[in-house]
This record gives sequence, structure tokens and C-alpha cells, in this order.
Amino acid sequence: MTSTTSQQELFRFLEDRFACAQACTECARACALRASLVDPDGTENQELVRRKGIMCAEVCDATCRVLSEQNQVDEAGIRVQVEWCRTVCLEAAHVFDRQPGAEDSAAACRACARACTDFLATLN
Repeated sequence: MTSTTSQQELFRFLEDRFACAQACTECARACALRASLVDPDGTENQELVRRKGIMCAEVCDATCRVLSEQNQVDEAGIRVQVEWCRTVCLEAAHVFDRQPGAEDSAAACRACARACTDFLATLN
């Protein structure tokens, strides 16, 4: 491996890490908003939407914080956090798909899951 290749890999890693953190932030906002719009005394389906929205917002927020820390968490810890985030985002997207008016939230969740997948590809 040449030093240029190493630099290119480092740049891609940092770009994907930043893109993942940014997607997590956007997803957290969308999910928190979606959860706040649901009637707390609503139907069982609305309660599921609210719980998934809150959980996704919290996991995305935690993932963003992990990705923002410089060398505070080892690669294995980062991988576990990002994989968890991807899973929770996809689960939330599926729940939002069944909720009229939640298309933007579902799209934010899917975009975050894609960003997580892209970032995981840069890890060894």
C-alpha cells in the first residue's frame, strides 16, 4: 500500500464518518418530530410510531456523539454502535411506512441506514 492510497483511504474514512454523523443528526430530528406529532393517547399503532421515533432519535443521537469523539471509542465499539443505528433506523422506517404523513421521516431513516452502511465499509 502506498502512502497516497493510505491518505485516500483516510480521507474516505473521515468523509464517510462525517456523512454518517450528519445523517444521524438529521434522522434524530425527523424521528423526534414524528414522535412529537403522535397523540400520546392514540391507537396502538400510533404508540408504536411514537416509541420507534423516540428510540431511533436516541440511538441516532448517541451514534452521532460516538462518531464525533476523537479516538475515545475503539473500532469494534464504533462498529457495534453504527450497526445498531442502522438496524434501528430500518425498523423505524418500516413502522413509519404504515403511518400516513410519515414519508419524510421514513426517508430520513433510510438515508441514515445507507450512510451507516457506507461508513461500515470503510472500517477494517
